[in-house]
Amino acid sequence: MKARDVAVQGVLAGVALVAAFFVWQREPSRAPGEVTVEDAQVRSLERIRYEDETRFVELFRDAQDREAIWVVLGNKPAKPNAGPVATDAGVLSGDAGAVARAASDAGPSGSGTRDAGAVASAASDAGPRGRTSDATGVASAAPDAGPRGRPSDAAAIASAASDAGPRVRPSDAAAASDAGTPAIAGTPAPVPPPRELRGNDVAQKLFARFAPLRAQRELGVLEAQKLEELGLARTGRLLTLTLDGAQKVFRLAAPASGWGPPYLQRVADGQVFLLGPSLLPDLEAAASRLVDRRMHTFDVDGFDRVVITSGATSRAFVASGKPPGAVQLAPVETPTAPDDFARNWHDRVWRLTPVELLGRGESPPGP
Repeated sequence: MKARDVAVQGVLAGVALVAAFFVWQREPSRAPGEVTVEDAQVRSLERIRYEDETRFVELFRDAQDREAIWVVLGNKPAKPNAGPVATDAGVLSGDAGAVARAASDAGPSGSGTRDAGAVASAASDAGPRGRTSDATGVASAAPDAGPRGRPSDAAAIASAASDAGPRVRPSDAAAASDAGTPAIAGTPAPVPPPRELRGNDVAQKLFARFAPLRAQRELGVLEAQKLEELGLARTGRLLTLTLDGAQKVFRLAAPASGWGPPYLQRVADGQVFLLGPSLLPDLEAAASRLVDRRMHTFDVDGFDRVVITSGATSRAFVASGKPPGAVQLAPVETPTAPDDFARNWHDRVWRLTPVELLGRGESPPGP
């Protein structure tokens, strides 16, 4: 009977192991309508890169420790800004000459002469924005208008030309002399090197969610007009997955208002997908969400003794209690008498969070 019982238990244990293996290998349940964008195993995923017009973020496994995830934060070189296009002074002076000629040609009719005077008066009123060449063009119209117009109109035109001169600013004159020459863009500031920081638990979980990469819906290959509406036609946002050395590139929609559905286009075949809303925000805010800012890797129940040293004086405390309950600190000399002041002070120190961290290979600033 004993041998039979042992055999039955062995068979049951074997069946349980086989069932556990199949459950472990089974794919997680999918949401209704969910589709696979890139079918890959987590062990084949080497690197995730997210980039936009100004910066990029990368997640990759440590070569020595496959369980550790590192976060790379970097900026892209700034695009040179095109200088303001200067207005061609020749065109403006030509326009002034044309106006003057029109005024002179209007001489035979009295109304034309009056119109020429009005045009000259309007040119004089535009003094703050006018150029010296404009004033000269208007002034030259005065003698031409004389034989065919009234002296009063010629005087008005000459007066308008003289009035235009004082209103011309030196900066406008310099702009007129330099017109037609594009401004030289300034040299962009140097880009700091990328930083490598250790990823936290959120980074490890996010890394596993990209293999396989799934989406809520598949939209197929869309027309150019529809791609423009979705923000995929001229987007600068890219997502690159490195799987066993091969890169899979995807375009991400650039919403006009700063937020919107995360549409994704597979570059290889142009297929468009609708991603889930919780996949990209962590990458976009990687500096605050994915960087490990812990000052120690052990938990609050990972120590049993605390020593506080200040100069030549030190005190030792014994830790007792397990979370989620309160951890008590008591002097070593009296372990049964907890010290609430020491516990509160230690709790504040325990919750300290660094504001800035040194990346891998970085040194503190200083001489």
